[in-house]
Amino acid sequence: MKILIDSGSTAFILICIALVTLMVPSLGLFYGGLVRKKNIISVIFLCFLSLALVSLQWVLFGYSLAFGHDLFGFIGGLDFIGLSGIGIEDTIVSGIPDLAFVAYQMVFAGIALAIIVSGFAERVKLSSFIIFGLLWTTIVYDPLAHWAWGGGWAHAMGVLDFAGGTVVHISAGFGALAAAFVIGKRSGFGSSRVVSAPQNIPLTLLGAGLLWVGWFAFNGGSALAANGIAGLAVMNTAIAAAAGAVVWILISSVYGKPSAVGLVSGALAGLVGITPAAGYVPVYSAVIIGGIASVICYAALSFRLKKKWDESLDAWAIHGVGGLWGAVATGIFATAAFAGTGGLIEGNFTLFAANIIDAVAAMVYSFVVTYVLAYVIHKTIGLRVSELEEELGLDISNHGERA
Repeated sequence: MKILIDSGSTAFILICIALVTLMVPSLGLFYGGLVRKKNIISVIFLCFLSLALVSLQWVLFGYSLAFGHDLFGFIGGLDFIGLSGIGIEDTIVSGIPDLAFVAYQMVFAGIALAIIVSGFAERVKLSSFIIFGLLWTTIVYDPLAHWAWGGGWAHAMGVLDFAGGTVVHISAGFGALAAAFVIGKRSGFGSSRVVSAPQNIPLTLLGAGLLWVGWFAFNGGSALAANGIAGLAVMNTAIAAAAGAVVWILISSVYGKPSAVGLVSGALAGLVGITPAAGYVPVYSAVIIGGIASVICYAALSFRLKKKWDESLDAWAIHGVGGLWGAVATGIFATAAFAGTGGLIEGNFTLFAANIIDAVAAMVYSFVVTYVLAYVIHKTIGLRVSELEEELGLDISNHGERA
């Protein structure tokens, strides 16, 4: 159906597409500063590659699997394969051209795969990552997007996920942990051979700063219109990040010194926590959600270190655990004034329960399916580079380049 296109909202979404796209190389910079110097190019490369791979998959069939007609509440049909039937004036969302909506959702899928690089960092075989990335996006990300946003079972239950707490962060965070368990620890992890301290903190801070900016488009653009809900989402994003940053440095001050990496880690925890709730809760709730996200993610990171899990760059602790809290928090703090239905605070236990069910389902599904997928690839063509290549560093062994 052809409708009148809203030029203001369309322009807003087009800008958001550009800013969310920028988050992918920004994540690469964030990750790059945390790994050893001989692998900086490799992790940035993998983030760029994630966006490129997913963009092609999305146009060919990924968008259709996520947003095609519902099949058993689990996956979309092939209505839009090759973007068939997607016009420049036809629209799913009032006032926004379909192609703009497709592009916006495409970069979300791209950054989800880029987050998973954390579980493979410094030891993955490039060809295996390509195969894994295409399969993971198809059998993990696309179904989860359909569940929450494309008319699947979670959507039918009334689950609220404003900008991807389950779809992006839980799926990628728990997927990264599963991948790390399969591929194994880096050679010498826990010994002097692997330096665990960040190698280029300014690079990490630059990446975090750009992610912080891009998150306004990530959350604000999820209103899919230039309106008051977009403004609310942007304000909530800002205040949750601030709360997360401050709480993290307060906690870290008790146990040591307030590091710069800790500050931005707290900000990212707050950003992840507010993502599913950004357009559904009042500003005071964003302060609480961001602050608690920082506490929970700090505890998760400390737990990972204690257990000596080599999920290298803490996608699980920040994105997975933070997204899990955000999904639950949405069910607690959502208000009828913004979301159309209230959460637990307004006496609606149904929404609270639905969001918990969806979050747990997303967590279990993403972890189990990612583990099986990675295991099959690992046992067939191998996920990991050779010991010599790992020792030389992936910048040289995979790319023939030095940072």
